[in-house]
Amino acid sequence: MFAISLGDDGAELRPLEPYHAEEYLAHMERGREYIGRWIPLPDVSTDLPSARTFLQSYADRAAADRGRLYGIWVDGTLVGGVLFGSFDTTTGNCEVGCWLEETAVGRGLVTRAVRVILDWAVEERGIHRVEWRVAPGNTASVKLAERLGMVREGVLRESYPLRGVRLDGEVWSVLAPEWRELRAAGR
Repeated sequence: MFAISLGDDGAELRPLEPYHAEEYLAHMERGREYIGRWIPLPDVSTDLPSARTFLQSYADRAAADRGRLYGIWVDGTLVGGVLFGSFDTTTGNCEVGCWLEETAVGRGLVTRAVRVILDWAVEERGIHRVEWRVAPGNTASVKLAERLGMVREGVLRESYPLRGVRLDGEVWSVLAPEWRELRAAGR
């Protein structure tokens, strides 16, 4: 197993794998209401078999080089994660996403974790375009896209259903040359 330190606060980024199913389910139970306000992730993992199935789906994506899933741990407790929902080295495009328990909000954990995976995608894997999709009302996620130097490209009207309501989805992106320039400038 590997872990990447996200700073001096005991936070680290690690692969989130099927053998973490119990820990992942406990994390989803703690954060179900907060995490589920904007994304359907908690709805997918409601018991141990469904949590294991979800984690296995990302293990299968990683094996096929089509996506990846990472957990954010603080002092040994899983509090959130980041992912490549799609990952295509042929086209040079990927989509990143995140989630976090409410108790871990405001510490920069997701910002630090996304920077790690963006650096890897751009510099090691040759990804050219990274997308970020967010509901316009999810101000924390919109601000994160802004902090990362992403550009808002537009709104996909009523593009995804969440618990019977169709939500708009904003599309943000950063291109590899822009990301390199931002990183060189210390952002």
